[in-house]
Amino acid sequence: MSTLLPDPPTAHFETTMPTTSPRKVLIGLIGAGIQKSLSPALHEEEAQHHGMRLHYQLIDLDRSASSPAQLPTLLSAARIMGYAGCNVTYPCKQAVIPHLDSLSEEAQAMGAVNTVVVRDGKLVGHNTDGSGWAWGFTRALPRADLSHVVLLGAGGAGAAIAHAVLRLGAQQLSIVDAQPERAAQLAADVNALYGDRAHAADLSAAMAQASGLIHATPTGMDKLPGLPLDVGLLRPAMWVSEVVYFPLETALVKAARALGCRVSDGGGMAVGQAVGAFELFTGEAPDATRMDAHFRRLVSAR
Repeated sequence: MSTLLPDPPTAHFETTMPTTSPRKVLIGLIGAGIQKSLSPALHEEEAQHHGMRLHYQLIDLDRSASSPAQLPTLLSAARIMGYAGCNVTYPCKQAVIPHLDSLSEEAQAMGAVNTVVVRDGKLVGHNTDGSGWAWGFTRALPRADLSHVVLLGAGGAGAAIAHAVLRLGAQQLSIVDAQPERAAQLAADVNALYGDRAHAADLSAAMAQASGLIHATPTGMDKLPGLPLDVGLLRPAMWVSEVVYFPLETALVKAARALGCRVSDGGGMAVGQAVGAFELFTGEAPDATRMDAHFRRLVSAR
């Protein structure tokens, strides 16, 4: 004789199941020596405030013994796997351009990309470095003297910042690079857009007349420690803007503070560019103040 069992509690199951699932977003960062990047934590926590599940994958060229030559493969994989896009950092910001389907006006003008968005199967390059630097710089040094700015580094980050600082009103921009021809080319590029205000320069001569210094090379990173210039070229009346953010207190930042210079550390640009990238990836406007506070907590915990 069979025993009758009660019906399973389907009604309770149905009423407790969520009606919708959180939106899922995949993004990543392509670069070298990026294991200590704070970008994953910044993007993932901000996404939670917007009701999204976001995963930020580090694609470290150093870890896989790879080089920028693998960019086509990495970008193809990101597209196939359904990524919303990838951030791009040293040494790939300029190398990535030939592998993209199109560029935003800003990325085209700057000749560098730090954010690749996947839209309808197409790879679109953007640049949030310039706007990100300006966001951090104006918050840290709101009344900085822009009469004569020295930009040290004419690579991907330097190119973005050259455009940004001229847009902020720099009257004269001296560009210095280990490759003088690269500095000259960047000066020509920005002069074509903003008037004859930039020129390639000798570092010592330019610093003697400078109101401020922007450092835009990798020197000072954990993997490339040291100073990018002779500290004797700094003067207390100058301001100094750093782009390296890990460590936040680079050798240059420490030296400038000790001398009495006003300083904008690399954290401002790190947060500012992330704010712009987050909106491009997700279509949601992030809370910049909240992201900055989170960044500072992460740095202090390291």
